[in-house]
Amino acid sequence: MADDEAGCRLYLVTPPVLEPAAFRDILAAALDGGDVACVQLRLKDVPDDVVRRACDALLPVAQQRDVAFILNDRPDLAAATGCDGVHVGQQDASYDEARRLMGPDRIVGVTCHDSRDFAIDAAEAGADYVAFGAFYPTTTKPSRYRPEPDLLAWWSEMMTVPCVAIGGITAANCVPLVRAGADFIAVVTAVWNHPDGPAAAVREINAAIAAAGALTAP
Repeated sequence: MADDEAGCRLYLVTPPVLEPAAFRDILAAALDGGDVACVQLRLKDVPDDVVRRACDALLPVAQQRDVAFILNDRPDLAAATGCDGVHVGQQDASYDEARRLMGPDRIVGVTCHDSRDFAIDAAEAGADYVAFGAFYPTTTKPSRYRPEPDLLAWWSEMMTVPCVAIGGITAANCVPLVRAGADFIAVVTAVWNHPDGPAAAVREINAAIAAAGALTAP
């Protein structure tokens, strides 16, 4: 899911509750709606076998479309199920443990909230990306952290490791984050709850990213 010269890309996070067989077609529709860099499977507080079944059902949908498939929290299950990467929070497995389990060639991303120190530590350790947020209010994963877009600007000027912006992001409010330097914007509710469906949501968000990029171009 490396960032490319086109600039910011969409980082899609699954709903907090899903039924894998039914969600497979919904995910396919979203990915067919436009450019998506990766999909993160985020299922909290469920048994391991539920996570495994979801990976078995959804990972092929992403990989068949050359979209990276990332598991949240669990590097052990990510490695065992063949995921392209894992995303770990500050309270999850350490970066070092995640890298040991995933190996050198798969993606390891790290939540850094609003902390420059966390992000620098993760980048220097070898993280493939760092994630900042929540930039806007969100009910998906309530957060007491509320960074400003200038954090993204500082990071993009100082570091080469890509950054992900997350938290309440929509097509309507993503422009300041894209213009500030986010390499990826992570979106949940704005895609899965879009009144016209996930494919329309992906098209709308990609259009907003493109418009924001045009605004920043010299």
